[in-house]
Amino acid sequence: MTPEANSPAATVVKRGSARWMLLLLALVAGTAVVYSRARGRGLQQDGDSKAAASASTERPVPVVLINVERKDVPVYLEGLGNVAAFYSVTIRPQVDGKLDRVLFREGQTVKKGELLAQIDPRPFSIQAQQARAAVLRDTANLRNAQRNLERFVALQKDNLVPQQQVDDQRAQVDQLDAQVQADRTQVASAALNLDYARVTAPFDGVVGVRLVDPGNLVRANDATGIAVITQIDPIAVLFTLPQDDLPAVQRAMDTGPPLGVEAFTRDGGEKLAQGELRVIDNAINPQTATARLKAVFPNPARALWPNQFVKARLRIATRKGAVVVPAPAVQLGPQGSFAYVVGADDVAMPRPIVVSDIVGELAIVASGLEMGERVVVDGQSRLRPGSKVSARPVASARVRP
Repeated sequence: MTPEANSPAATVVKRGSARWMLLLLALVAGTAVVYSRARGRGLQQDGDSKAAASASTERPVPVVLINVERKDVPVYLEGLGNVAAFYSVTIRPQVDGKLDRVLFREGQTVKKGELLAQIDPRPFSIQAQQARAAVLRDTANLRNAQRNLERFVALQKDNLVPQQQVDDQRAQVDQLDAQVQADRTQVASAALNLDYARVTAPFDGVVGVRLVDPGNLVRANDATGIAVITQIDPIAVLFTLPQDDLPAVQRAMDTGPPLGVEAFTRDGGEKLAQGELRVIDNAINPQTATARLKAVFPNPARALWPNQFVKARLRIATRKGAVVVPAPAVQLGPQGSFAYVVGADDVAMPRPIVVSDIVGELAIVASGLEMGERVVVDGQSRLRPGSKVSARPVASARVRP
């Protein structure tokens, strides 16, 4: 051992190295403790998450449940259409003259035969008097010619007048008789013109805006007329259906009572009137492949007006004892239509179904469901096969049963 090894400087170096070693060991031990605690907390958090996830999968999903029903369901066909007046006439003068009076108010309801306007009748009254006077004149000439004919016939028997004179007199009688007939026709024509001077309503209806004011000269060939009158009670609706629906409509018309038609507002939100189908048009529109149908509606409250757009709903049949569910219960998947059926254990399972028709808010199910089974109509987006469910009130659902 060298003297330097036992020197004070060597002793100081050894002590410093030992201190560094102890400090390094303490640091490593602390790091291990911290890591162990952190790992313990992480494992605890993972366990808590798994427990929470497990609890979440076991929590029932709130849904709206409806029982499958069996009922009679009316089958409808819907089409857009517009309202048309049952009758519509432009009131035009049938004789020339001055319009003396207009006796209606715009928008007034009038009855058939009610006086609407008066054309100056004096010229036609004078013509009638002249025609009657002509009848009297020619009737007198006819009677005189007939008496002369009777005399000539008597004289001709004694050969006092030639046969030619008798024949000429008979021809004159015939001419005067024809003249009297023509005069009587003139009397009828003058009386007709006098009647035409009184403009009356051709049917019960509503008068529109006045087109000519009193004092104007009107003519029989005027294009505008005096006013337009329309019959709105009853009233008609013209609507269209695809040509593929026509066979069913025609069969229903041929085999049953008159088909009922309901008229709704254009958005379908409000029912306006109830009527019946009257006719299917005699041709299909080749551009749209649709046919036009006409229905007639009583309209005392004037809920329908000419040229109004409406949605028409035609009832063509009634499905007796159909299995039905609300339409929102039907879901579409890769394999087709299905519905979530909830059993007695409150577990929802998807079941394939066959839907034959959708009528309004109801789906008619041909197969896959039985009456009394419970199906989910709201909340399907949160379900998985085998999910537990709990029923929530129907009032909170977004659909109506």
